[in-house]
Amino acid sequence: MPPDNLRTSSLDDETMKRLMKAGLRPFDGQAVKRLVEAGLTWLKTNQQIVNSLNVFPVPDGDTGTNMTLTMTSAWNEIKDSGEKHAGRMMALVAKGALMGARGNSGVILSQLWRGFARAMQDSAVMDADSVVRGFDEARDTAYKGVVKPVEGTILTVAREVAEATQAASGSTKDSIKILEIAVKAADEAVQKTPDLLPVLKQANVVDSGGKGLFFILEGMLRHVYGQPLDTPLATLQPLSSLNFENAMQEVEEGQDYEVVVDFFPNNQFELQKFYNKLEEMGTSIQVGEGEGMYRMHIHVPLDKRYEPIDYIMSLGTITKVAMENLMAQMNEIDARTKGSKIEFAKVEAGQIAVVVVSPGAGLSRIFASLGVAAVVEGGQTMNPSTQDILNSFENLPTDKIIILPNNKNIIMAANQAKDVTVKKVAVVPTRTVPQGLAAMLSLNPDGELDSIAEKMTKAMNAVKSGEITVATRSVEIDGVKVQTGQVIALLDGKLVLSASSVEEGVLGLLEKADAANHELVTLFYGEEMNQAEANRIADRVREKYPSLEVELQDGGQPHYQFIISVE
Repeated sequence: MPPDNLRTSSLDDETMKRLMKAGLRPFDGQAVKRLVEAGLTWLKTNQQIVNSLNVFPVPDGDTGTNMTLTMTSAWNEIKDSGEKHAGRMMALVAKGALMGARGNSGVILSQLWRGFARAMQDSAVMDADSVVRGFDEARDTAYKGVVKPVEGTILTVAREVAEATQAASGSTKDSIKILEIAVKAADEAVQKTPDLLPVLKQANVVDSGGKGLFFILEGMLRHVYGQPLDTPLATLQPLSSLNFENAMQEVEEGQDYEVVVDFFPNNQFELQKFYNKLEEMGTSIQVGEGEGMYRMHIHVPLDKRYEPIDYIMSLGTITKVAMENLMAQMNEIDARTKGSKIEFAKVEAGQIAVVVVSPGAGLSRIFASLGVAAVVEGGQTMNPSTQDILNSFENLPTDKIIILPNNKNIIMAANQAKDVTVKKVAVVPTRTVPQGLAAMLSLNPDGELDSIAEKMTKAMNAVKSGEITVATRSVEIDGVKVQTGQVIALLDGKLVLSASSVEEGVLGLLEKADAANHELVTLFYGEEMNQAEANRIADRVREKYPSLEVELQDGGQPHYQFIISVE
């Protein structure tokens, strides 16, 4: 039997025999494939835990989703491969991860795979020495891929894994033992991240990307020991960090209803037993807790829609039940996203084509009116992949491309798209939608690529960017105290205030932005704001700032009631 503590155990003779019988030693290409699948499965099982480790209390924790989608792309590249050579299999993994990389965490993960594959390119099997070389090269490749490496992140976890396995290489030639050491080092490195990155300590979380990497490695080790990969760890999320939108992206066939139950459990409540029972009923299970109250989310078939409710009634006191028809919700989402056809700029050979990332249909229409040639849907919680960005311009009839990511978490993927195309591509590092709109005003399709990109970069810095949303948890960051459910305002990515209403948040943010000494404020209202309320708030801004020109536009972005541009 495998030991209880996977992080510190060594292999006994019986386990060795079982591994040999399963074809896991030596690690040929097919064994590598099974390990990658196991890492993906365990990461996906614990995806929401990783998502909940968001520093800022905003509803866009997506590291777990980005890493899962990146790993899924890697898996799709190898799932049908019969390759026996471990090095060639790893090359396929790296290729899939590169093209599917999403968000900063996904891009760094793809670089880790790239380094690992480079170290193993001539290795027919993945023995202890090649694993150690792989972790070493993975670390170096990832650090080189980041302009300003920050400790206390996934990079730190990769570094400490490399150092720990390198230190052990002289004392063991057991590849499973090396994997054990890697998992233990990753776990310990993740726990230390708040001591290296103050903002993590302020938010009382560990680094999400590092935690995701730990789950991938731990999933591989769990597979070696024959432990289950489909039952999530019995770890509660903060109640406010439950993200049902991500669950909606993963609706499985036959799961007809979404059930959400709020309840106070009795003293005999056992979390792991609770999870295990829910696993028998449905999928997309999430459990959160806040001030003693628990919230359970699950997707179930039609004939099981009351089972979670009946079960929870036996465990404590139910205070609220919500039940939704998933198919009806999906149809509503499809209807909402179908708008009038957007006319993009026609680009001729030799001209500059601009590709932008846009989080809402209204914003996409505005970008189109300013002359963009293509839009990639994305933004918070839906970072596009390297492949998505590449696809947006590969078929355009010109080899001169400018990419506006419009989100700090998409810049790295945009740069990867630049590196894998034969076209001439410039990435203007816009971190917000207002920066992207300001940059577009400098577009001259017939200009010289580098010159126009430089002008756009200068123009983007002439605007201040604000965001209004609702806090997903209670926290204090940079001296700003926030309670769950409060409206919060971010100015150029920095949390600047909390408020009791959207109106108060907008007015407070404009004061922080020194709007009185600017000329134009544009309010882009999101899909959660109705036009009448948006108009009312815009009028309040005009009353307070009579000398300002105030424009109101339908942005259509999710999560954020307003995106605000101050020029």
